[in-house]
Amino acid sequence: MNSTILFVPGLRDHVPDHWQTLLAAELPGSRTVPPLEHDKLSCAARIEALNREIRAIEGPVILVAHSAGVLMVAHWAALYDRPIKGALLATPADIEMPLPPGYPTFDDLQSNGWLPVPRRPLGFPSIFAASTNDPLAGSEQAVELARAWNSRFVSLGKVGHLNPAAGFGPWPMAKLFIDQLEQGLQGVSA
Repeated sequence: MNSTILFVPGLRDHVPDHWQTLLAAELPGSRTVPPLEHDKLSCAARIEALNREIRAIEGPVILVAHSAGVLMVAHWAALYDRPIKGALLATPADIEMPLPPGYPTFDDLQSNGWLPVPRRPLGFPSIFAASTNDPLAGSEQAVELARAWNSRFVSLGKVGHLNPAAGFGPWPMAKLFIDQLEQGLQGVSA
């Protein structure tokens, strides 16, 4: 693989049995955006952490984002124009609706700069992988975001939020999507 794979975790950062953590360990040379020490809910701080990692990589980059990490990528793309080879955007949370207990509130997300969610083409090829039974996002919102971002939409079926709580540790399909992005995604559809 010629590209550097950069994993962009969600707000829960690094979970040992999460598919991103497991896949990062399998892919030589891959990197992961490190957890924040301060301002953990700050969208601006998360975008800057993502930008620092991207700037530190020479050559082509493929972003592999999950949940709120997908939203970080969308916010980053609205601010920066460094070329990105492609992005896998897996089960982004719909933060424009109230999230279940244990997650940040709408007001907390708004006051920390997460809203509004950018709705313009990302400027690089992307695969938007969505669940039909994600407790953190509805199917209609997923299709709408994929269209707005000009991403290829892929329905994964009933995979919940594609995390350990939904029964996912390894997710082999992620590697297939990364390979498609590495080979050059031809066209997009939503």
